[in-house]
Amino acid sequence: MRYLYSAILGLALGVSSVFVYGMYPPIGLLLSIAATCLGIWAVGRLWGKRIYRYISAVVWSLIILRAGFPGLNNEYLIADSAAGNSFINFGFIAVVIAILTPL
Repeated sequence: MRYLYSAILGLALGVSSVFVYGMYPPIGLLLSIAATCLGIWAVGRLWGKRIYRYISAVVWSLIILRAGFPGLNNEYLIADSAAGNSFINFGFIAVVIAILTPL
């Protein structure tokens, strides 16, 4: 059950970070990266194992990568701009930092 909960939390983190990034461009980028790092760290801290962080990070990564590809009507949720590239790059760096921090 904890595996499922960590996957749901990773899904919620990914979706909310994409929407916050898109709604408030200068502040949303920083807020979504900080929330991603803190959220994935908190998942491992909550249940005491690093495997839950990995599960959340994988689900978050799938959501972020899917948001970077075009949809049915060729719309992008993460635009090909400096902010979009920074969101993807610094987001993955934040996820790695969140996984590697001690419990």
